Amino acid sequence: MAHFPKPPEGSWTEHFPSLGTSPVSFEDSISPEYYETERKAVFERTWLNVGRVEQIPKRGSYFTKEIHAVGASVIVVRDAGDRIRAFHNVCRHRGNKLVWNDLPHEETRGTARQFTCKYHGWRYGLDGACTFVQQESEFFDLDRSEFGLVPVRCEVWQGFVFINFDDTAAPLNEYLGQFAQGLEGYPFDQMTQVFKYRADIGSNWKLYLDAFAEFYHAPVLHAKQYVSDESTKLSSYGYESLHYGIDGPHSMQSAWGGMSPPKDLRMVKPIERVLRSGNFGPWDRPDIEGLDPLPAGLNPSGHPAWGLDSYVFFPNFMMVVWAPGWYLTYHYWPTSYNTHIFEGTCYFVPPKTASDRLRQELATVTFKEFGLQDCNTLEATQTMLESRAVTHFPLNDQEILIRHLHKTAGEYVSAYKEQN
Repeated sequence: MAHFPKPPEGSWTEHFPSLGTSPVSFEDSISPEYYETERKAVFERTWLNVGRVEQIPKRGSYFTKEIHAVGASVIVVRDAGDRIRAFHNVCRHRGNKLVWNDLPHEETRGTARQFTCKYHGWRYGLDGACTFVQQESEFFDLDRSEFGLVPVRCEVWQGFVFINFDDTAAPLNEYLGQFAQGLEGYPFDQMTQVFKYRADIGSNWKLYLDAFAEFYHAPVLHAKQYVSDESTKLSSYGYESLHYGIDGPHSMQSAWGGMSPPKDLRMVKPIERVLRSGNFGPWDRPDIEGLDPLPAGLNPSGHPAWGLDSYVFFPNFMMVVWAPGWYLTYHYWPTSYNTHIFEGTCYFVPPKTASDRLRQELATVTFKEFGLQDCNTLEATQTMLESRAVTHFPLNDQEILIRHLHKTAGEYVSAYKEQN
């Protein structure tokens, strides 16, 4: 893991010479041919976060996840022995999708003692074993033990459920590396008040990751999200993060802004003053274990004005931990070379009062507005990149993690091509 304090002179990028400083191409985000290889090289071979254990709180709880880049639907279930498992959502008889409600392409969740196929009634236990075959005697030498659901590798880190379609991949803890180790002990399990939003985005999945890999854009793109004085200040002085780090395929950055409440209340909107909440979440930290002291990996620069740490666990899982005591996650699920599904989820300690709930909702809708501004720009970016009127683009020192993301994806694609 590379954690470097920025020197008085020089740049972050100089600490990672393999990334280079030349203009970059985004051909990897506009080529259908590249995407076809990328989805096999990346999404069929890496650990993918599909949810949290709170989504399956008791034995028999399950949810499904559609992984378009792999062409798969997955059932994640807590079995009778309290083990979390994952299976391909396919009946072993004629290939019908096993678990779905009214619309077979939509994800679903619920609780069951067993799974029953809607087509011919075959049944499967929570451990995936085939338990019943309709008119079994009419089949030829059928051994039900050989026709259980097809398992998908499933492991859990700090309550986050991951799957991997590659049975030879390294274990999850090894893959997540030092950034994950530095987060262990954070009270994720106590932040169970959840707000979610989802959008279909007309851009390549990596371009949305690029948007959150730097805050260079914030004073310009999000200017109207701030009061006029704050917007003027940010535009005049710009914005630069406190710290950048890279660990294998993963990356992180720290940003300032952790003063809650702000020193100057004139710099925030009236509703934020009333509710004591806003862009960085509720101002009053929850009184729970795990926040003081913070896990060793958070705020690596030790800056007193620290506001957040943003992690990218390659390929498509981003986590943002906020100084006031909450966190959010972003997922970017490719559906084609120039479209993807974006999911944003905010996690808080359950509110004790109506005011607590309003503070959390204000933080959530604020981030929804930021996200809408980002994705609106990305669709315009995708269109112009596909024109190929310009093919190479300069990146500044704050955009170092963009270089890293595209280089990492390219390395996975190259390795796949060499092996195939």
